[in-house]
Amino acid sequence: MTADFYSYSCEQKDGSTFHTSELRGKVVLIVNVASKCGFRAQYGDLQKLYAEYHDQGLEILGFPCNQFMNQEPGSDEEIGKFCQDYYGVTFKIMKKCKVNGGSALPLYSYLKEQQPGRFGFKFVRWNFEKFLVDRTGKVHGRYSTLIKPQDLKGDIELLLKAKR
Repeated sequence: MTADFYSYSCEQKDGSTFHTSELRGKVVLIVNVASKCGFRAQYGDLQKLYAEYHDQGLEILGFPCNQFMNQEPGSDEEIGKFCQDYYGVTFKIMKKCKVNGGSALPLYSYLKEQQPGRFGFKFVRWNFEKFLVDRTGKVHGRYSTLIKPQDLKGDIELLLKAKR
């Protein structure tokens, strides 16, 4: 397993490669998303966070995932269009991926290793689970689906104020 957050890469929905090294010095919120999920209104809440804090150094990466009751069945293009049309999403929506199992995106394997869930489990339990990474690449926290994005404001503000 790679030892540092900034050594990973993943595909964007257009097929191009995105390197997490581009996020150095930023606070990053990583979320597995699904447009057919009952929690999909969190797209709008995430967009509000992004609009409020992006200029201060917050980046949000949404990773569509179809591993939870097939709630993200669309193509990458359809997912992007849905996010834009219904929630005005301007943060990065990445290529659909897996977050659990042997074919999980390596970045997600790293995040789960750094911040195991409740009772030490190392799997994502549902859509819209969130990982918050500080400006130095340390995984600061992991938040369940039930934690609303606006409830992360305190942690985000704390990390944004921290020295780089």
